Amino acid sequence: MMRNISDYVKIVLSVLLVLTCTCFCALRLMKIQVVESDSYHKDTSVQSVYTQKISATRGEIIDVDGNVIVGNHVTYAVMIDEANFPSDNQKANEILLRLVQILSDSKTEWSDTLPISLNSPYRFRVDVSDDELNAMKKKIGVNNYATADDCMEILCESYEISENYTPRQQRMIAGLRYAMLQYDFSMTNKFQVADELSMDVVTEISQLSLQLHGVVVEQIPERRIEIGDVIPHEIGSTGFIYAEDAEEYKAKGYSMDAIVGRSGIEKALEEELQGKEGTRKIVFEKGELISDEIIEPVISGNTIKLTINSEFQRGLQKILENFLDDFSGYNMKKDEDGNVINNGALVVLDAKTGAILGEATAPTYDLKLYSENYEELLNDVGKPLVNRATRGLYRPGSTFKTITATAGLNEGLVTGDTSFYCQRDYQYFDVTFSCTGYHSNIGVKRALMVSCNSYFYELSKMLNIDKIAEYANLYGIGQNTGIETGDVVGYMATPEQYEKLNVEWTAGQVLQAGIGNGETMVTPLQLACVACTIANEGVRYEPYLVDSIWDYSQNKCIKKTKPTIASRIDLQYDDVYETIEQGMIMASGNSFPSKYSLQNLGYKVAIKTGTPQSDSHYQDSVFIGYAPTDDPQIAFAGVVEGGEYSKYMIRSILELYDKIYNEDEKDDEDDDDRDNEDNDDRDNKDDDDRDNEDDDDRDNEDNDDRDNEDDDDRDNEDDDEE
Repeated sequence: MMRNISDYVKIVLSVLLVLTCTCFCALRLMKIQVVESDSYHKDTSVQSVYTQKISATRGEIIDVDGNVIVGNHVTYAVMIDEANFPSDNQKANEILLRLVQILSDSKTEWSDTLPISLNSPYRFRVDVSDDELNAMKKKIGVNNYATADDCMEILCESYEISENYTPRQQRMIAGLRYAMLQYDFSMTNKFQVADELSMDVVTEISQLSLQLHGVVVEQIPERRIEIGDVIPHEIGSTGFIYAEDAEEYKAKGYSMDAIVGRSGIEKALEEELQGKEGTRKIVFEKGELISDEIIEPVISGNTIKLTINSEFQRGLQKILENFLDDFSGYNMKKDEDGNVINNGALVVLDAKTGAILGEATAPTYDLKLYSENYEELLNDVGKPLVNRATRGLYRPGSTFKTITATAGLNEGLVTGDTSFYCQRDYQYFDVTFSCTGYHSNIGVKRALMVSCNSYFYELSKMLNIDKIAEYANLYGIGQNTGIETGDVVGYMATPEQYEKLNVEWTAGQVLQAGIGNGETMVTPLQLACVACTIANEGVRYEPYLVDSIWDYSQNKCIKKTKPTIASRIDLQYDDVYETIEQGMIMASGNSFPSKYSLQNLGYKVAIKTGTPQSDSHYQDSVFIGYAPTDDPQIAFAGVVEGGEYSKYMIRSILELYDKIYNEDEKDDEDDDDRDNEDNDDRDNKDDDDRDNEDDDDRDNEDNDDRDNEDDDDRDNEDDDEE
């Protein structure tokens, strides 16, 4: 009986314990569900946030008249966006297969980087290197001994590519899957399947958008060369970021797949052209997309307006090429096979600002064909990839005498009336130098006209090399000009430079330096700057290619280039440049055939020519100048390698300038003339009307009065004729 009571007590206590625990759990559950429900909801609602970079449209490059040289062509590309792409492999494979079938039917190429044959039995492609094959095998997780079939098997297994598909279909899906893997397809990185889509393909994919989850068609701006024959070297090229530059661009916030400027304006103004990437924010909660928004808008790159007029530039290039063709063989250089090398360059500047109006270099190339012809251009004996206008180095020859004349006149060592005696040979210590002729007593003006070496030998001896180098420096010799795209510096013949070149400096080198020979090397652009400095009486401007920078739509000017003075020669005498100019005007009348004459243009031209020795066999032909002399508008320079008579191009340059740049002024004058004629016609008509009215009023006047009026009219007409 006692055992039964004890058992009963145990049962009761157990029941009470169970009830107590149950109540405690119930109370705790109520607290969780009611009191602390918000906090627990937050703990279980985990969010995933992703960001995507949106590429900005690169700015355009236009000429001074607004013609697009490099622009953007909108194309359509089909992309896969993981935000809406199925996570289920089999559903995703169905979408990929449907997509490539659409592309295949339209004969549109798509991204397939898998180095395996398209058909079974599978083989590795023969055009793929071992390194690429090993990289692929490592990427998909097989050993280096795996066969093509092994690789396909692991891809089908990894991505659940169904055996119900044909081998070709399996390969198409696997090809896309590998490309997506290779290009790091992710929530932050969309995958481009194909570009250059036809409108039929765009329409078909768009119509199937509800079935092709994650597949989107986007407009992609494609860089396009619209004008390929206008200063191609200065425009430059674009491309993907070089590996060695990756860290620099990464620090600036660039995506590693960004397109950047590689050379020319494209590189020099990269920051202006690039624009600013936008940012897309994608938020998932419990695996479902809850928001997709642009948090940083895309800002397109700026448009760069150049100082170049395309028509003038083309004309300048044609002048150079025509001259080289017409005068081919006149002591020009030849290659190993005996073919004439037609090389040269022309530069034209706005004399009032330093703006570059044209740069011609020969041989040249078309920027539209640059990529496909690169190897041929690179190996061409004429080196068309070299911009001789800014990167070709030449001796200035007798054009340098304008600098020596500036130094002598401004230092007061000579005046316009000072003369030296020229007897053809000039003795300096134990060395005999030669002049171009026998000039007897000669002053600086005529010395510039006939290019008398003896005069400038004597002046150089008086100046010494330090003073010559000082003025050469003021003219920009041995310095970068400041052009946005960069140029080579060149150098001045000095003892220090000779030491760098491991060439002996002798006393006679100062005389050679004073006439532009020896180891003085300049670019055609630097020569044009010399001419421009003379035109501006000692003020040297930095040449520039960029007229202004605008927003992409060209509605707002962001920056206008202002002329920049690089140096200024402090004139000690007022007639320094008047004297030099008179000598250069006299030189413009030297031995020109009538068709190239500079004497009947309607204005005066100042020039200086030179024929410096380029090597032991050949001389170059060089000229500088500016016009009109009473109000200089342009300054110019030209070089022909191993040739003669380059000055014969000057008239064509001036006529081209008048045609392109003065045509508007002529049109305005013609309009004014026509307006005046119209006004005269209206005045005459009004006079006739008034005369008729007066005749009606004078019907009753005497004939004598009319006779007197007629006599007065005839007298007035006679006076006008006299």
